[in-house]
Amino acid sequence: MWWTLAIILIVIVFFIGWIVGIYNRLVRLRNRVKNAWSQIDVQLQRRYDLIPNLVETVKKYMSYEQGTLQKVVEARNTAQAARDHLAKKGGPTEGSLQDLAGAESQLGGALANVFALSENYPELRATENMQRLQEELSSTENKVAFSRQAYNDSVMLYNTTQQEFPAVLFATALGHKQADLFEVQDPEAKKAVKVDF
Repeated sequence: MWWTLAIILIVIVFFIGWIVGIYNRLVRLRNRVKNAWSQIDVQLQRRYDLIPNLVETVKKYMSYEQGTLQKVVEARNTAQAARDHLAKKGGPTEGSLQDLAGAESQLGGALANVFALSENYPELRATENMQRLQEELSSTENKVAFSRQAYNDSVMLYNTTQQEFPAVLFATALGHKQADLFEVQDPEAKKAVKVDF
């Protein structure tokens, strides 16, 4: 009789340990996603901080392009508001990245327009401040891209683990939800580059 009770107790302890192991793995992966997101967040803030300096540098040379500069400022403010809204929600969760990704696409397009127009102003391109800002923004864009890749890798592992057996049985009950990938929203950016010789 006591052997039966001991075996049942061992099975219960093993089962509880197994669920605790699943829970702890999901928590570790969720924290990796949050950490990866914070790396993107830091780089986005750096970009947002550089843009006013770019606008001020360009403003005196590109007096006829005020509409373009205004679009950059508006796109920056929209992107920063979307990022702040995301932060208030506690970080990236299912469905929460769409607004930010769209705003970031608009900001990237607005910045590209400024840099394209700056080609028409050789004295602007020659200034040390403009060259430094272009270099810093380019470096920041690369860091955002690398951070985005690390974030998406962490999200993929977290989501896959939730969908695998046996975690799929407990993930939702333990408070875990699928995280969104940070994807390019601009359909033009997803198109393959056409090379014609």
